[in-house]
Amino acid sequence: MSSAAVARVVAPSGETSAAAEIVEKFLVASMVPDPETAARYIAEPLKLTFTGGRSFTHPRESTAFNAKRYKWVKKAMERSDVVPGVGETIVYNIGTLYGEWPDGTTFEGNRYVDRFVVRGGKIVQMDVWNDSAERILTRNGIDA
Repeated sequence: MSSAAVARVVAPSGETSAAAEIVEKFLVASMVPDPETAARYIAEPLKLTFTGGRSFTHPRESTAFNAKRYKWVKKAMERSDVVPGVGETIVYNIGTLYGEWPDGTTFEGNRYVDRFVVRGGKIVQMDVWNDSAERILTRNGIDA
């Protein structure tokens, strides 16, 4: 078997648990919302890809986007799955969103998955997926 076919296995370490803690602190600050405190946990420029493929480079940009989409929104974090890697740690934070749409209608149980790449104690990448678009379609009577 060639050496190219052998995957390197990286065991969990203090770095992987620290990465999960960094992600949680970032998310808590983001929910306030306090994008400047959230920015303490990122490397600039952050590569942040939001739902619909929207790209941002700083938490203040995603906070501004959320202010248009929701009257307010919070995360009910269920768990973080941590994947150690070579020189980086991947953290998946999974849960549901709850809050209010701009018209004041409340919602809950809106599934989300946030994927983070943490290097050197800072978040360098974040990818966001959730069911908001599906819920907006349903609210507008579109069964697609």
